[in-house]
Amino acid sequence: MRKATSKLYFLITFVCAISGFLFHYKISAQNSVTQNHRRDTVQYICHKNNMTSSQWKIKHSVARQLYVEHTHKFIYCEVPKVGCSNWKRIILLLNSSLGLTVDELKHNNVHISPLLRRLSFYSWKMQAELLNNYTTVMFTRDPLERLVSAYRDKFLHDELYYYSKKVANRIKSRIRKNGNLTERLSFKEFASFIVSENATYRDIHWTPIMELCDPCNIHYDIIGKFETIKQDAAYVLRSIRAPKNLEYPDIKHYANETRTNDLISKDYFRSLPKELFKKLMNVYRYDFPMFDYNPYIYLQINI
Repeated sequence: MRKATSKLYFLITFVCAISGFLFHYKISAQNSVTQNHRRDTVQYICHKNNMTSSQWKIKHSVARQLYVEHTHKFIYCEVPKVGCSNWKRIILLLNSSLGLTVDELKHNNVHISPLLRRLSFYSWKMQAELLNNYTTVMFTRDPLERLVSAYRDKFLHDELYYYSKKVANRIKSRIRKNGNLTERLSFKEFASFIVSENATYRDIHWTPIMELCDPCNIHYDIIGKFETIKQDAAYVLRSIRAPKNLEYPDIKHYANETRTNDLISKDYFRSLPKELFKKLMNVYRYDFPMFDYNPYIYLQINI
């Protein structure tokens, strides 16, 4: 009886182990297919538009967006409004000497931590070496949804003085003809500013993703999407051999607000004149095809 029980236990354990292996193998295969498609799409758009350079040298502005984590040989490109605060938490948590939990890493502290090391800190020669030998990761998001998220986050919260007052007043002074600075900056005014501003001085919160991370010249190992961030983040963490108990945190700066989604975004774009909307699409004309987003879902509501 004991032998039969032992054999049954062994058989069940063996079947479970095989099932687990096959499941993870299937997920890994799916991730590989997805990543190959995303990388191929990026490279196709880059070559089609002559955006690659044989004598490329990383721009300082791009190097500043890249964060280096040495223990797991991991480089992450920061794209604001695409979960970057939580990725900075991940980088800090990967530093095992901190002994912190994710809840102890507050939003404002995450962005100013001296433990976060930018690629721009290193010499150009070292930058090239790190990019060649570390796992490089970037995340994307629907360009127009990201824009709405930036507007809601930066201009609808009065405690963010720099944006809600200083930047907002600068935009209002430029857009409004009556000189009235008291009323809150509208999304239409924000959009009008973006299509007319000098791209050289554009704020990183609404700079096109392809300009922030330069995927035409930095060949990212993993391209994740905000829309599938849990799945893609798990793939990143497995790829860099992060601790198994480390998961991508789902922490929002404003916990009581609904996260910007496609429905909220569509409501904002309904208020824009058609011509302004087309100009706005032109600002992000490379992000849409490069990262496989469909701008026509917004065109349909703006006709």
